[in-house]
Parts: sequence; C-alpha cells; structure tokens
Amino acid sequence: MSDRTASEAPVAETPVTEAHVPATAAPVLDAPLLLGVRHHGPGSARAVRAALDAARPTAVLIEGPSEGDALLPLAADPQMRPPVALLAHAVDDPGRAAFWPLAEFSPEWVAIRWALAHGVPVRFIDLPATHSLALKEPHGEEAAPAPEAPADEAPTDPVLTPAVDPIRVLAETAGYDDPERWWEDVVEHRSPGADATSRTAADALAPFAALAEAMTALREAYGDGGHPRDAVREAYMRIQLRAARKEFGDGVAVVCGAWHVPALATRTTLAADRSLLKGLPKVKTEMTWVPWTHRRLARHSGYGAGIDSPGWYGHLFAAADRPIERWMTKVAGLLRAEDRSVSTAHVIEAVRLAETLAAMRGRPLAGLGETTDAVRAVMCEGSDVPLALIQDRLVVGETLGEVPDSAPAVPLQRDLTRTQRTLRLKPEALERQIDLDLRKETDAARSRLLYRLRLLGIGWGEPAEGRSRNTGTFRESWRLRWEPELHVRVAEAGVWGTTVESAATAKAEYQALAATALSEVTVLAEQCLLAGLADALPVVMKALADRAALDADVGHLADALPALARSLRYGDVRATDTAALSEVAAGLAERICVGLPPACTGLDADGAEALRRQVDGVHSAIGLLTAGTRLAEADTATSRGAATAPTEADAAPVGPAAPAEAEDTSTVADATPAEATPTEADATPAEATPTTGLRDRWSALLRKLAGRDTVAGIIRGRATRLLLDDGGLTEDEAARLMGLALSPGTPPTDAAAWIEGFVGGASGGGMLLVHDERLLALVDTWLTGVPADTFTDVLPLLRRTFSAFEPGVRRTLGELARRGPAPEHAGSDGADHGYPGFGPGLDTDRAEAVEPVLHLLLAGAPAPAEASA
Repeated sequence: MSDRTASEAPVAETPVTEAHVPATAAPVLDAPLLLGVRHHGPGSARAVRAALDAARPTAVLIEGPSEGDALLPLAADPQMRPPVALLAHAVDDPGRAAFWPLAEFSPEWVAIRWALAHGVPVRFIDLPATHSLALKEPHGEEAAPAPEAPADEAPTDPVLTPAVDPIRVLAETAGYDDPERWWEDVVEHRSPGADATSRTAADALAPFAALAEAMTALREAYGDGGHPRDAVREAYMRIQLRAARKEFGDGVAVVCGAWHVPALATRTTLAADRSLLKGLPKVKTEMTWVPWTHRRLARHSGYGAGIDSPGWYGHLFAAADRPIERWMTKVAGLLRAEDRSVSTAHVIEAVRLAETLAAMRGRPLAGLGETTDAVRAVMCEGSDVPLALIQDRLVVGETLGEVPDSAPAVPLQRDLTRTQRTLRLKPEALERQIDLDLRKETDAARSRLLYRLRLLGIGWGEPAEGRSRNTGTFRESWRLRWEPELHVRVAEAGVWGTTVESAATAKAEYQALAATALSEVTVLAEQCLLAGLADALPVVMKALADRAALDADVGHLADALPALARSLRYGDVRATDTAALSEVAAGLAERICVGLPPACTGLDADGAEALRRQVDGVHSAIGLLTAGTRLAEADTATSRGAATAPTEADAAPVGPAAPAEAEDTSTVADATPAEATPTEADATPAEATPTTGLRDRWSALLRKLAGRDTVAGIIRGRATRLLLDDGGLTEDEAARLMGLALSPGTPPTDAAAWIEGFVGGASGGGMLLVHDERLLALVDTWLTGVPADTFTDVLPLLRRTFSAFEPGVRRTLGELARRGPAPEHAGSDGADHGYPGFGPGLDTDRAEAVEPVLHLLLAGAPAPAEASA
C-alpha cells in the first residue's frame, strides 16, 4: 500500500490452510483478535480468511482511513473488481491526494469481502485522511499516500532512528540473506497439507499469535523502528478499537499491519491517546473508489505498493492446487500467442526443472526465481528477450480493476465517464493505438475529447509518432493508456468546470490571459481548434493579436507561424471558422518576410542551424496558408477554360489548320470586352484574401537569401533547395548556385554547410543527387578537391548530412560515385549512356499519361485540355 510495504510488513506466519472451519467450532472471543498481516501478501490473505472462518468475530476492523466506512458496502457490488484503491483528495487542492490500493490477494480486501458476505459490521480504524492529507513531511513534502505511511508532521526529536525492516531482521535471524525469499519459503509457498480439513480453530489462529510475539520482541528492541509518527496513527486505532468493543463486545477482529499489533495490544489510557491527537491539522476531503492496476502495485515509489510480482502473487492466491503446473501453462499460452513454438513437452520439462531447482536450493516449493530459470532454459532457449514479455504480461500483469457506477465521483469524472461510453473509448491499462478518420463524426468527437483532456493535463492519449499529424490530413493516430493517477488529474481539473468541454474552455481562457510569449498563445490557439473549443477562441484570438503586435523578434514570429498554419488547416478539416486567425497568420508571415534577411547574417553554427529549422517551418506554414488560394485559382482557371472551350470548338474548322485558326480565334475573343469582363471581375480586390501574393513574396525572399554571400551557408543551401522543389529555380540555376557555393575560393566548412542545407535531413536530398547527375558530379568534384588538412573539419558535417539518407539511397550514391560521371555529351549521339537501372531520358508518353491524375490530386479538377475534350 505504500513505499514502506516491505518495511512495515508483518513477519512470516506458519503454513495455513484455506479450509473453512465449521461454525460450531468457533470459540467465544474474550479479547480482540489482532490479525497482523503483510499488506498484499497472498499467504496473509489465506490466513486471514481461515482465521475469520474459525473465530467468527462480531465485527471486523481494518487498517484504513476511517472516512472510507461509507464506501465499504460497494465492495460487495458485482461491478467491483480488484485491483481497486480508495482515493482521498483535498477538496480545495485535489492535487493533494492519497491512494490505498487493494488487490484480490490483499488481506484487507479478503477481510472486507468476508464481513460483507457474512453480514458482520466492518469498519476502517486508521487515522482519517482529513488529518493525514493535512500533515507534512519535515521538509515540507506531502505525506506518503498509504495507510502504513500516512502524512507526517515535523518530528520533535532532531535525531531520527534508522528505519527498520522487520522482515529483513527476522530473515537474517533465520540465516537468509534475502528477506523476500525467506518470506516466500515460510508463508507464500506453503501449500495446504493433506489434513487441511481437520485443522481446528486454534490451528488457524496460532500463526497470528506467533507473529504477535515476534513483533513484540522487535518493537522492544527497535522501538518505533524509525517511524515516530506511527504513534499518532496507533493512538487513533486504539481509540477506535475501544469504541468498537463498547459497541460490539470483545469479540472483534482487527486486520492491520503486523508491526502495529504490539501497539494495539498495549494498555494505555484514553486521555493519553487523545493527547497525541490534539492539535492535528485538518483539511476538507472527499473519498471514492477508483480502478487500480497491477503495474501500479509493482511500483516502490509514488502511489505504488512495492510488490515486485503482483501477477505472480495473484496466481498463487487464485490457484486451487498445483500452482507451478498452472503457471507454466499460462507462460506457454502467452508465448504461443506471440508465435513462439512451445509444446506440452516444454511445459512438462519446465515444471520438472523448476521442482528440481527448488529441491536443490532447499525450498518447499518452486518460487518465481526457479520458475523463471526453468522457463528461460526450456521455453526461451536461454534468451532473456521472451522473459521480458513474461515479466511484463504475467509476473507484473496488465490487470485494470473496475468500480461500480454508484461510486462517488466528481462531476467532471462523471461527464468523462459518460463521454467515454458514448464514444466507445474504454479506459484500459494496456497501451493501444487507435486510428481516427476526422470525416466521421464519432472519430472527430473522439479526437476533440482527447485534445480537451490534454489541455486539462489529463494525459490519457498521446498523438502517435510517425504519423503525418502536421500536414492537415483527415487522419490521426493516438496511443491510449489509462493510469490510476489520472483520476487525481481529473479531480484537479474539476476546479475549471463540471464537464470536459466547459473545463477545457475555462482553462484555455485563463492560459491565454496569463501567457507571456507569442508562441504560447499560438500553441494554445491550435489546441483550441483541435479540441473544438469555439467559446474560448475569441479570448485566445484577442490575446494572440495583442502579443503578435508587440513581438518584434523574427525567431519568435517564425516559431509561432507553423502552429497558426496548422490551426487554419485543421479548422478547414473540422469545419471551424478561422477567418480572424487567417488575418493574424498573414500578418506574421509579412513581418517575417521583412525581418528575416537581416536575421540570417552574423550567425554561428548553432544559430544558423536553429534558423534553418525555422525557415523550414515558415516555408511549410506558408504552403499551408496559400494552399487554399492556389486551389481557388486553379478552379477559376479550369472553369474559364470549360466556359470558352465549346465556343472555340464551334468556331474552329476541322482540318490540319484547325490549331492555328483556333489560336487566332481565341486571341481575338480574349481581346473583346465581353470576354474580358469575367477576367476583370475575378481580379477585383473584393475577393482577395489575407494570403494573396504571400507565396510570391516568400519565393522572392528565398531567392534573395540564396544569392547573398553574407547569409550562412546552411541557410543559402536550404533556400536554394526550397526554390528548386517549388519550381522557383530551374535545374540549371540550381547547378549554377551549387557551383558557386562549391568553388575553390569558398572555405570548405562553408561549402559543407551549404551542402548540408541543400541535401541534408530527411527531405529527399539523397534522391535528388541520385537522379540529377550534374549535382552529384558537382558534389563529387568538390569533395575530392578538399585539402587533406581541412577534410577533418568538414567530415562531421558531411557525416551528419549523408547519414540521414535511407540505406538504399546511400548505396546507390556509392555505386554512382564508383562508376564515375557520364560522358559530357551523353545522349547527343542517340546512344544510351545512362546508368544501369536508369532510363536514357524522359519518356514523354508515360509522363503525359499521369498528368491528368496529378492535376486532379493537386488542383482538384481535371486538366483544361481534358475538360475541353
């Protein structure tokens, strides 16, 4: 239940049985029955069940926050499936929270279920969460979130006693160097004997008497064991025990950590116990049940329980007989599901080997170590790779508990649960990936929910890497994994609103007003559009306009523009009104075009690389901003061609002279005022958008950067490449600029930086060199001419550049470099001088066949020639 589970766990009890003792054999208790246990121990759980069957107490008291009494009846609900946890959080500060996890094999859970099944009153008796959450550690940290280690108060004694692990002390006394191995041998791996059904009530209660005696000796030797604040908790438990004895008589049973048993058995006065509780701070709290996971039980820090193998412990508790055989069968099933060849013979041999290892090591039953060694040798062929899967899926496990709908919850949690069910998004402990098509209403709603939760800090889903999320497509991929701590995040986010949408809207508005950097507001605007928060956009847009007007740093503007461009594209995909956002984005782009040239001079290598990335981002952003304008222009041109084509066809005579006459006719028609009217109307400023002409201004800026010697080489090379890709430069012009950049007068480091900007990264530069032998020859000539004394200076840049290419591209470039350049006048004699695998020239027939399809993909309409046909 806490980081100190092992240190505060009770010591071993002697072997006990799960047999149920008849009620007639139950003794009459004349004193409280103190059942010291180890939290989350299957052996302790079996022993508690047998002791309760034998003693038949009049009430069951359990170590746990006393506010949880009202939630105990929910443990009998059929929808309640462990592992679960009690969650307590401060009403005014939901982040101050604590969990009390319970698994199926937890002794406390077994006691709760037993009491509810037999109609016996059951209560929690530990210090209330209202106190434990209010208390602080000596250095101001929050209290440990578990019943064994509640919130602490500042110690009065500055000298702290070292913490004592009682299991380790007893294990060392017994001659063991591993306390966990000793505990397993004494308790967990002791199977019921043949005479289990004949055991008496005294046999069922004897282990707890021996355990109490051992703990008493330890407390006498070590005092509080380094946990002085446990005295407050134990005083409160004694007060609750007195009240229960007064109400139910002496026949009550207490299930608590074995370390506390001597303290509860100590005779003290009520006044003395109350004095320890005097002046404790308080905080208003709320409590509920939440699902838990085996993975969280395996954590030794935070809200974990410190169990290394919850899946293994659950198996030991649930297995009616032959636990090793059943475990090996589970392992075989898992490996078979992963397409590994495991037969029945493997299972048999693994069981035999595990039992042999246990006998050689003197253990009563093969433990997890023996079974793991056997599985590695027999089923995994000595490899640890499959063992990692077994450790993750079986030894730890991915089990996620469930709680009933009737459990208390904050309004935000209830709204989230309803939305999850409506959208069929079930929280699961196992990570999974989902693909969403935003054209479908359900998938679009799922995307909005996940983005709203991310804005609220509830990280249930993360956008999957490797998907084109930034290109404005209709598809998204998410990785989903529900963690128990997210219940705390939901409670924290509840201060913003009672529904996911209202809470996300309120938080977005607050962040917009509190933001100090332009990039923060642009990211927030993108999040609002992705999350569909229409009510928050006016506030965010006003803050964005204010920040953009005041920020003059080109780097800040360049960082902000890509997010705005993505927001505009996603606004189109999600049918969101982004007119105001478009004006702000166009204004930022104009200011970048003005301020970028001076910012590209006088840069060191790191500054030039950072600005190169910003240039790439701005280039992509402007492409997104002007994409709609280009499509509209293409549609307009297509519609004009379709309108005039029938007239030209009717006027043109049929015959060889038709093309020339048709051309003359169209020229005359273009000159007539009637035909010129639509063209003029199309050019009127009334239909101009904020991004009209932006693409041309950006291309002109790139040309200016590519031709300036004072601009860093990596930026000049990148500008040249961007112009070449967009058709702003011909291949001859690009070759001329590369020749200038790689001329003998250029320092090798500057030339290498230019090459990195031109072909570096994962932008297809390698394929450009593969298919343009002139550029490859320039690079090859320059590289072979680098002096030996400067080659080592440019080698890191070249290695970084070419290592980003695909392996196949690097291999092809190596083959081309080895074969050498093609003849200077290749192709002029009609002979095929091409390289193997490459054609001698352009196949115009094949190129024309795909032109209509490309036009449909890029412009959204058939080619004019095709339309007129």
